[in-house]
Amino acid sequence: MLNAVGQAQHILLLGGTSEIGLGIVTEFLERGPAKVTLAARAQSPHLEKAQADLAARGAEVEVVDFDATDFDSHPAVIDKAWERGDVDIAIVAFGTLGDQEELWQNHDKAVASAQTNYTAAVSVGVLLGEKFKHQGHGTIVAMSSVAGMRVRRSNFVYGASKAGVDGFYINLDEALRGSGAKVLVVRPGQVRTKMSAEAGDAPLTVNVSDVAKATVGAVLDGKQSIYVHPLFKYVSLAFKFIPQPIFRKLPF
Repeated sequence: MLNAVGQAQHILLLGGTSEIGLGIVTEFLERGPAKVTLAARAQSPHLEKAQADLAARGAEVEVVDFDATDFDSHPAVIDKAWERGDVDIAIVAFGTLGDQEELWQNHDKAVASAQTNYTAAVSVGVLLGEKFKHQGHGTIVAMSSVAGMRVRRSNFVYGASKAGVDGFYINLDEALRGSGAKVLVVRPGQVRTKMSAEAGDAPLTVNVSDVAKATVGAVLDGKQSIYVHPLFKYVSLAFKFIPQPIFRKLPF
């Protein structure tokens, strides 16, 4: 359970090499040391560095082998994480972007994208919901996206998955209401990471540190959802009312 200064005792990161996820974990560690469980592919080339960086910040790090699309293995992964005790913060931060023009024209790649970005998030979300409801405290942090608020032609395979993730986790929070557990849905917009480097900066692009600080603050404030850049709240609202014939002419 988070203490009076917001220090977590145990943090689970599903997507254990995610730059954004690790940024959030690091921000929590600024408030004091914690046990950290990284759920990631055991063969990930970035895993060793992630472990070392967190250990240098005072974390007791353990790794659980996690394949987002091996759905049958997910119950064992979640159970393994809980062997270290109750989880105060579980961060769902895995996903892929891919070539958006290729995805909608390639059946196998489109299905793989949807399984990673949506189905896998639902799979672990149901399992986390069960655990958090039983323990009666803690927060599930789900990384959504502004791309899911009004799905655009330019990235609609990815955006449609994020729309589903957003709706699922918002309502998982509603389902957990009264249990003592909460869900926070984070909508960053574009973030400066290796995954987005080739795309260049879009309007209202933010840094990993911005996402981390906003997320930790929102967890401590008990919020249900946040836009990392505050202007996106109004942009997304405006997008909902633009007719599709006009929306398709917008330059993005």
